[in-house]
Amino acid sequence: MAARATEIKPQLNVKFTMEEMRYMSLFQDITGVTPKDCVIMDDLGIVVFIVDSDKIGQAIGRRGVNTKYLSKLINREIEIVGWADNLESFIKSIFMPTRVYRVHLVEGSEKNTVYVYVDPKDKGIAIGKNGRNVAKARLLLRRYYFIDNVVIV
Repeated sequence: MAARATEIKPQLNVKFTMEEMRYMSLFQDITGVTPKDCVIMDDLGIVVFIVDSDKIGQAIGRRGVNTKYLSKLINREIEIVGWADNLESFIKSIFMPTRVYRVHLVEGSEKNTVYVYVDPKDKGIAIGKNGRNVAKARLLLRRYYFIDNVVIV
């Protein structure tokens, strides 16, 4: 059964670890932006911060100065994703700068899968090195929307 991606609302009852709370506090001190969430992806060596979409520029800083400084402090790569209240906009934010044309959610009895349609020229960027961007999207979408699989088309 397919559902419209714009109709799905996120679940915001996320529990933070002490390390995530420490990173969120440090992020706020450095950028002046309060993050909505922090996700530590040890297997990829990155920390993803979710911020309001209108605060992304402030969070990154001029020429990326905030993210570079924070990355050096915690010795991990930093990524910032803009928050959106609907699935399609959130996926577009996750895959920036890839041009996402369409998002199609297929709900199954055991697994939910989202198909992300991108410009063929951007497919490599969308997938990322060793599938890194897809892994990031899968983790974030499982956390908020209970989506188990992400397929780039």
